[in-house]
Amino acid sequence: MTNKIIIINGPNLNLLGEREQSQYGSDTFEELKEKCLTKSKEIDLEVNFTQSNLEGEIVNIIQEARKQFNGMIINAAGFTHTSVAIRDALSLFKKPIIELHISNIYKREEFRQKSLISDIATGGIFGLGTEGYILAIISIQKIIENENR
Repeated sequence: MTNKIIIINGPNLNLLGEREQSQYGSDTFEELKEKCLTKSKEIDLEVNFTQSNLEGEIVNIIQEARKQFNGMIINAAGFTHTSVAIRDALSLFKKPIIELHISNIYKREEFRQKSLISDIATGGIFGLGTEGYILAIISIQKIIENENR
């Protein structure tokens, strides 16, 4: 049986490649998506890759994901530091969650150093650039497989 995960990307990540390349690298959002889909196919993992700039829409995506996916990778972007609603939705997911950030939020401005979702997540990847997505995909597959043994 193929495991299914969702990768949720928050606000402004659709502008990867255009935004501060010193923080986020030069990969575009579409290039990142293709890399993730390619890697997931290699390890027999079905991935839904999504992005929204709207907090309520992300909450809806998380709520729907409970019924459809074995795990989640989330880069909540700016909502990481502000959204109790996203945190509450994640707490209802009850399956593996990896929190992901392209930049190291703990080396950035003080307001970015607080994550409202870290204590909900199974684990986190921070500051490894877009390569962190590949590591998260590999990791969540192993976490799900270990849970199913």
